[in-house]
Parts: sequence; structure tokens; C-alpha cells
Amino acid sequence: MKKKYEFTGETKGTLKRIRALMSFGCVERGDLGGWIESEDNLSHLSYAWVFDEARVSDNARVSGNAFVSENAWIFGKAEVSINAEVFGNAKVSGNAEVSGNALVHEHAQVCGNAEVSRNARVCDNACVFGEVRVSGNAKVCGNAQLYGNAKVSGNTNVQENAQLYGNAKVYGNARVYGKAELFGAARLFGSAQVFGNAQVSGNAQVYGVARVQGEAKVHGIMRSDGYTFCYVPCSDGGMRVIAGCRYFTIKEAKEHWKRTRSGTPLGNETMDILKALKSLSKVKPEGCV
Repeated sequence: MKKKYEFTGETKGTLKRIRALMSFGCVERGDLGGWIESEDNLSHLSYAWVFDEARVSDNARVSGNAFVSENAWIFGKAEVSINAEVFGNAKVSGNAEVSGNALVHEHAQVCGNAEVSRNARVCDNACVFGEVRVSGNAKVCGNAQLYGNAKVSGNTNVQENAQLYGNAKVYGNARVYGKAELFGAARLFGSAQVFGNAQVSGNAQVYGVARVQGEAKVHGIMRSDGYTFCYVPCSDGGMRVIAGCRYFTIKEAKEHWKRTRSGTPLGNETMDILKALKSLSKVKPEGCV
């Protein structure tokens, strides 16, 4: 295999400066690169390169057409591959993977067993760690924190001081911002938004054009067959029952399930759930159920 770079002899601790032995991509023969510990850190194949003062150390690896530049640091057993770019003061560590056309930049951190892929972007001071998966065209920025087994995909935007953890999932065109939190097995999708100091947890599902805001706390009530009911504040100032693909007022919900489940055990259970939601809305109008 023909080598595309060599060590210049300049060192910084255990790190060694590299220099290109051939021209490829936007790199010209003779260009100085960044710092790596060994040839295991940077593939000699394709256009992968370490620019500027960027560092790759330990058992970390940069391959494919991936770029690491500016003051970025890749370490641990992290992998940056395909067409991914890590730059600014970003850090990727642990067993984390950044791949596809993903971007990680500014002061963002990706660590643990986290994966950032496809066209996803993690930036600003965002931190993604644990078993988190960020994919699609998702953007995680600001001071957002994602950890646990949280998953973010689609065209979602998680920003400001938002937190996702547990088994929370956000997808579609949904947005989470402010100091909002999603955790447990919560799901947010469609064009739904959660912001302010709102919390969505348990088995709650918020979707469509629902907006959960302020001090709202939304938890799901699960029927015995696994069907989850949530009662959430919406942008028109009213409350809605969200269950499966249904998006009803309490009155509409009662009419629907009387018509479709009347006289059945599930029908009776549904009426009890709706009654509980209505009662709770009086003492906790912010939507905590």
C-alpha cells in the first residue's frame, strides 16, 4: 500500500506531526497536517486527513474521506469515517462513532458509545454521550445534552439547554428547546414542540402540531393493551388527548371510544383513563397526568 503521509519528526508529547507525500482532495503534496500517535490513527486510503492543530490519539481512527481539523481532538477508541467532519474545539472519544456526512464542531462533545451519522450535526456546546444515536438531518446544538439511550433523527432540532435521556425518542420535524426535558420512554414526533421548562416522560407520546411549554409536565397513562393516553396543552390554549393517531378534546375522546369500545373491558378502562385525565387537569392545568 502506497503511503500518503509521513512523520515530519516534530513531536508534541506522544503525538507526531504529519506531512502529505502526495496530493489528494484538497491536500497538496508537502502540506503539513495535524498530529497523530501512530499510523493506526489515520488511514492511508481515500482522502481522510488531519489538518491544522487537530489531534488523533490512543486507538482512535480517522478513515474514508473524513476530515478532522482546527483544534479538534479524537481519542479513546473513537472512529470518524466516511465523509464526516470534526472541527473547531470538538472532541470525540470513548467508543463513539461519527460517520456519513455528519458534522461535529465548535465545542461539542461526542463520547461513550454514542453514534452521530448520516447528515446529523452536533455543535456549539452540545454533549452527546452514553448509547445515544443522532442521525438523519437532526441538529443538536446550544448547551443541549443527550445521554442514556436517547435517539434523535429526521429533521429534528434539539437546542438551548434541552435534555434527552432514558429511552426518549425525537423524530420527524419535532423541536425541543429551552430547558425542556424528555426522558423515560417518551416520544416526540411530527411537528410537535416541547420548550420552556416542560417535561415529557413515562410512555407519553406528543406529536402532530402539539406544543408543550412553560412548566408543563406530560406523562403517559398506558392502557392494559399498551395503548398510551396523554393529555397535553396545545397552542390554541386548550387541552387535547393524544392516543395513537387520535388527537381529541375530552368530549371528542369520550364520544369516539363510546362508539368504538362501548361495553368492552377496554372501553370501560378507557373511560376511567379519560376521567382521570379530566380530574387531573383541574388540579394540574399544566398537563401533568
